[in-house]
Amino acid sequence: MLDNEHSACDHCTPEDSGHDDGLHLAIIGSGSAAFAAALKAVERGARVSLIERGGVIGGSCVNIGCVPSKIMIRAAQLAWQQRHHPFEGLERHSPTIDRARLLDQQTRRVEELRQAKYEQILDDHPDIRLIRGTARFVGNNRLTIGLGDGGEQTLDFDRALIATGAHPVIPPIEGLRGTPFWTSTDALMSPQPPRHLAIIGSSVIAVELAQAWRRLGAEVTLLARHRLLYREDPALGAGLSRAFEKEGIQVIEDAGVHTVEHDGKRFRLHSTKGRIDADRLLVAASRRPNTASLQLEAAGVEVADNGAIIVDDRLRTSSPNIYAAGDCARLPQFVYVAAAAGTRAAINITGGDAQLDLTVLPAVIFTDPQVATVGLTESAAEAQGLAAESRTLTLDNLPRALVNFETEGFVRLVVERGSKRLVGAQILAAEAGEMIQSAAFAIRAGMTVDDLADQLCPYLTFAEGLRLCAQTFSKDVSQLSCCAG
Repeated sequence: MLDNEHSACDHCTPEDSGHDDGLHLAIIGSGSAAFAAALKAVERGARVSLIERGGVIGGSCVNIGCVPSKIMIRAAQLAWQQRHHPFEGLERHSPTIDRARLLDQQTRRVEELRQAKYEQILDDHPDIRLIRGTARFVGNNRLTIGLGDGGEQTLDFDRALIATGAHPVIPPIEGLRGTPFWTSTDALMSPQPPRHLAIIGSSVIAVELAQAWRRLGAEVTLLARHRLLYREDPALGAGLSRAFEKEGIQVIEDAGVHTVEHDGKRFRLHSTKGRIDADRLLVAASRRPNTASLQLEAAGVEVADNGAIIVDDRLRTSSPNIYAAGDCARLPQFVYVAAAAGTRAAINITGGDAQLDLTVLPAVIFTDPQVATVGLTESAAEAQGLAAESRTLTLDNLPRALVNFETEGFVRLVVERGSKRLVGAQILAAEAGEMIQSAAFAIRAGMTVDDLADQLCPYLTFAEGLRLCAQTFSKDVSQLSCCAG
């Protein structure tokens, strides 16, 4: 759910719908998990009440997350390539960057997608009714909804799905809350580029926006409490740090920020690595589930210490009538996981039996080079008691990377010793996001590295890096001819 101004409801409530037949599903939220569940539920004969407290529907991904960030990242990449492409004989130049026009185009595309993928769906599905208001539980079959006009509505349901998303966490840094710092939403929607942007954070949002703003002309300093991408294989964060430093992004690791000041014009950050001054500050530390206002205890719904709703692999909570999906649940915070969870929850709510299987979960960070992972790292495999080994192919051994003059990065494959079964892949490469799904398919199919090494692969593609890396388990690929198998 988005914390925007309330607007008038242009869809009737369940009480206005004129029929009571079918299982009644109440869904709190209107993002990817909520809509996936709503569509599947009505397909299976249910009627749905969709409750949204914000002024717009669609959740974080289309409005303030995946969609606008990837538009911004792509524009920044094209601007950077004009100044810094690697080809001799092709003139480099600095493009004029009109941030206001870029933002206007970004906003239009967001609005188009929200209309096509969310608002039009409501118009086309009369069994999905939208209620604008703030829901809270008063039992395991009843909600009270605070409406935008100050009134309240009671809603009884047969089943409920909580899909309320998450929000940025503001760390307890002295002085921070009294300053005009940016969240990721502010950073994506700013019509003015910062001169010097300081960023507190080291994970996905922090690194993506750091590089985007740098490529749009800002000086950027990134302060990581530990190291970049500290939850991933250390080689990924180290490689990305080197790429960032080449672009002029200052990465300060092991930098705990303990005080923030703002004098009306500039920020002053005091950290364990010294003082940083900047005109803008982005806080991109972590996100917390939107569950505090739901009165979950009234419905017997258990949560983890961070407020995330505890669910099983059928998306059931501790309350028999209530399910949860998306970033508000104790699940990986990816939009495709949210949508898959919503669909499977709806199947289970309507009498089916669908499991959310997260054993093979690919992930991508849209920096340049991109970071993509699936399955286990070597250390994670060993921590699970699995004897494992890995091999790494640096991109100066990949023909596509060589002809693109983009040899920053590597492909790493992790296998089970003895069986040689593929159990993980970590990739740092310009097209890592396009490569990782092939590795995911290979893991899902139980392929060995010998199987992967023997695959036919189009020559001069980044995907060939998976085959070449698989071959490194049995041969020296530097001694192969350019396209030898």
